[in-house]
Amino acid sequence: MANILANIVARSTLLSALEEKRRQQMKKFLLHRLFFVALLQENAESADVTAYHEQLFQRISKIHLGESPSGILLIYSHCLLHILEASSGTLYHILMDLAAVENQDSNALIQDVKILAMSHNIPTRLFNQWYATAVEVPVTLEDVTQTQTTEEVITECLTLNLKLGVYLATLKVGNKGLSDCLHTVVPELLMPAETIQYLCKAKECLSPEEFLKIYNNPLQPKMDSECVWPTPTHMIS
Repeated sequence: MANILANIVARSTLLSALEEKRRQQMKKFLLHRLFFVALLQENAESADVTAYHEQLFQRISKIHLGESPSGILLIYSHCLLHILEASSGTLYHILMDLAAVENQDSNALIQDVKILAMSHNIPTRLFNQWYATAVEVPVTLEDVTQTQTTEEVITECLTLNLKLGVYLATLKVGNKGLSDCLHTVVPELLMPAETIQYLCKAKECLSPEEFLKIYNNPLQPKMDSECVWPTPTHMIS
């Protein structure tokens, strides 16, 4: 009889299974995906740009516990395009560093950083790890920035970036990074350098400092009660 009761107690229920699943999910950090572009200092080497970001990630990992970054850094001759996937705290520290560097050093390696988009609570990573690669995209004959709005240019840029991520997900990329040059394999999935430089100067895009200012100061809408109380007073003539 005792054995029967023990077996009954040991059986799990649907409720307990759902609660355990929720506990496992709560242990993980929510993932977010950040897209940003930037101009490079004149004569900047791709190795220096890669080393800067690697050192930034290592420094943040020592002071903040969160999901490590994954994504891809596309380094052009005079600009870059960066996709990062990480927890909100990690991305917050990265943006703080970018804002501090721009404000303190006019000759910084990375300049005119602009945020294109932030995707919140993404279900899964698009990139297995963080990659950095130099690309050489030829000058395009047609400048789309003259015929499209900034919003349309950003939409096209994000679409190509996501397609590039899907393509890289099908490859077997080792720990050493990308072995093939993307501009020779999938040039149609890379944004022209002229478009990235245009976005770095677009007023519609926020800098890291502007983005953090909005993030740290959320909107506080006026409540209905504030409109009716206290009652307005009228001056008696």
